[in-house]
Amino acid sequence: MSLALWLLRGVARCPLRLLHGLGSGLGWAAYALSPSYRARLNANAALAGVRAGDRRAAIGAAGRMSLETPRLWLRAHDAPIADPVRWEGAELIEQVVGREPRRGLVLLTPHMGSFEVAGQAYAERFGARQPLTALYRPARQALLRELQQTARARPHLATAPATLAGVRQLLRALKRGETVGMLPDQVPPEGMGVWAPFFGRPAYTMTLAARLARQAGAEILAIWGERLPHGAGYVVRTSSLAEPLARADALPADAEAVALADATAINRSMEALIRQAPSQYLWGYHRYKQPRQQPAAAQE
Repeated sequence: MSLALWLLRGVARCPLRLLHGLGSGLGWAAYALSPSYRARLNANAALAGVRAGDRRAAIGAAGRMSLETPRLWLRAHDAPIADPVRWEGAELIEQVVGREPRRGLVLLTPHMGSFEVAGQAYAERFGARQPLTALYRPARQALLRELQQTARARPHLATAPATLAGVRQLLRALKRGETVGMLPDQVPPEGMGVWAPFFGRPAYTMTLAARLARQAGAEILAIWGERLPHGAGYVVRTSSLAEPLARADALPADAEAVALADATAINRSMEALIRQAPSQYLWGYHRYKQPRQQPAAAQE
């Protein structure tokens, strides 16, 4: 076992309250030590009109997310989430999961709160009836890549890389009447998105979520995991999109116009979600960056 993995396993055994306390300090240390991260966080938060108090809280929240992740990833494969989780809006998922014939479901969560908890909590509550496949971007570091592929995969929860092969995996899951999850505010590779407004500034935005939902006839819901104070656990909140996608009979004939309209609607829905709890959004995420080119080896 490498030293890094040994340390992560030690972190995973710590109580959530301790991890969140230490994580808050970690978030502030990153903010203080990285001028580029600090500038980006402040600029993104200012663009969205986030108040100073919420901005300060978001700095600590980013660190809490970093330290809670090993606890979620490295527990026993078949063990339930160790900390209390309650639901609000679970009936919206129940309406889809309980429908006959089965219909696919797309769950969208921004970089907000504990998105790891949201996926794992879904798998625990609904996965036996309708499994979840979550889209992820493979990390550059070998250790993190290994953890993404192994620790995230749990009973009724599979993962799909952000490649063409991964996209096909998601579409197959939806056509089987299963659920897929993705972060629609994650910058996709070049050619897999459009430039659409996000808090008033053009951001390269994935078109995948809407495209898959339309091709498979799937429902779309928003979901996020609110991190409760003092390590008290999480609330998984599910809701309909604030701005639903246009009906098929109202779509323009131009495919590019459809993609832009869908991406804009999803961005507005994510904005509405983020405004509910701006202190839990990762404002330091490089949302407005140029997309990276898709390596040819990653397409299959």
